[in-house]
Amino acid sequence: MRPTIRIRLTLLYGGMFLMAGVLLLTIIYLLAARALDSAGTPLIRVVSGNVEVPNQALCPELRQGLSSEQINSYVQLCSGRMRADALGKLLQHSLLALLGLAVIAFAFGYAMAGRVLSPLGKMTRTARRVAATDLSRRIELGGPEDELKELSDTFDEMLDRLERAFTAQQRFVANASHELRTPLAINRTLLEVTLSDPGASPELQQLGKTLLATNERSEQLVEGLLLLARSDNEIVDRKPVDLAEVASQAVDQTRGEAQTKGVELRGTRQPAVVQGNGVLLERIALNLVQNAVRYNVPDGWVEVTTQAQPGRAVLVVENTGPIVPAYEVDNIFEPFRRLRTERTGSDKGVGLGLSIVRSVARAHGGRITAEPRDGGGLIMRVVLPT
Repeated sequence: MRPTIRIRLTLLYGGMFLMAGVLLLTIIYLLAARALDSAGTPLIRVVSGNVEVPNQALCPELRQGLSSEQINSYVQLCSGRMRADALGKLLQHSLLALLGLAVIAFAFGYAMAGRVLSPLGKMTRTARRVAATDLSRRIELGGPEDELKELSDTFDEMLDRLERAFTAQQRFVANASHELRTPLAINRTLLEVTLSDPGASPELQQLGKTLLATNERSEQLVEGLLLLARSDNEIVDRKPVDLAEVASQAVDQTRGEAQTKGVELRGTRQPAVVQGNGVLLERIALNLVQNAVRYNVPDGWVEVTTQAQPGRAVLVVENTGPIVPAYEVDNIFEPFRRLRTERTGSDKGVGLGLSIVRSVARAHGGRITAEPRDGGGLIMRVVLPT
């Protein structure tokens, strides 16, 4: 029969209990023998016809000149006192011995528990490394064929299946990226060539512009879906990225659109360096700033700030705009979901911007929160660990 964890724990705890019992009985035996030795001291001694009291502290009543009846009465009284004193010392020493034994037992139990649970600690550390880096790591636990070994092997098999699934997904995303981008690029080229023909009729020019706008939206949708699929995974290749620089680039790219809509871009950006993917982090800032400009009001403003805090970096995009009900805030992070006043088919985007932002933030170990502003608009706050 294999040495299962149940049998090993039973033997361990049973052996510890037996050892503690034997040790405690030995200590009590020695203390009892000592107490009996102290209690065996005679109450009185008769030396040359005189009565002597060896333990005068316990028997102050015994003295010279007492009658036989008085001596017998006081001897019985002093015997009770000596017995109570011996039992009190035995109890006191036994409690001290029990306390010391309890400390030793807890320390020994803690050490043994750490030894027994060390395979679980190895599994936990491996699982964390897998989540933080890649799926190629395995536990490969050695030792006897017990329940922990079986659990470790099952976990390794699960990691094998997950690695194959993620590899297949990455391969599919790469193939889909090529298959979807190529026809859209061909369509865009053909439409641009048609629109550049000076002999094209006005109707053909209008139809070409409409199809070109539709093709551009399709390209944006494909890019957004592919980026959303990639950003759901943990970022493996991390490099130092300054959120202030990323946010400034996003502001510069959106400045023309903001001027067209009459929206002011402002805010101070302090250096805030994080470890991550610069392209994906730039997508966070660009999507937030673009949304803040597009969903704004005339003569409104967008404030983009960054700051470094202990252990984290914060990007805040605050903007004026329509009043946003608090119960609608969570919906805007879902794919193809907007406020009830907006339609997915509008010209403001394809409805994936904030979904991509949330996925990228999660892939970097951070989070994004949205809060309605008093008077309209939103406060979007991205927090990333440094």
